[in-house]
Amino acid sequence: MASYQQQMQENFHRYEQEHGDKPSNLQDVAGWMIRNNLWSMKPADQIKRCASDLADALRNEYKTDRKGRRYRVNHAVRGEQGTFWADLDKAPRRHMEKAFQQRRQQIVGDCVQLSTDVNVYNDKNEEQTPINLVLDFTDDVEEHNLAREESAA
Repeated sequence: MASYQQQMQENFHRYEQEHGDKPSNLQDVAGWMIRNNLWSMKPADQIKRCASDLADALRNEYKTDRKGRRYRVNHAVRGEQGTFWADLDKAPRRHMEKAFQQRRQQIVGDCVQLSTDVNVYNDKNEEQTPINLVLDFTDDVEEHNLAREESAA
């Protein structure tokens, strides 16, 4: 039996087949899946869904400090006992160290996957100029911070 994610992937590809292989808005795909009885929420999944929605809300809460810097308020740490969230303004240092380490590892993982995806695309399209991928973000971060400082002034 296919996993939940595999079922979702299969449904997405079925939607693509029925609607043409073009970029798809996931709101449209979800509506199609529900209308075609390909997805429904089981009562047992309500707590998981609520927790997931809560995590999304916490992840998207920002404040501005006295220097005008917009920062993310809530930070998660994943561990064996589950995921624990804390407010940056109140969290113990150890929680924030772990949260920052884990977020950095997520970024590294995203970069590794992006690099693989670019390399595979380039290999499949050898007749085209290869897409160049630069993973050193030092200048990007500096430029972004300078632009933010200039707009705050």
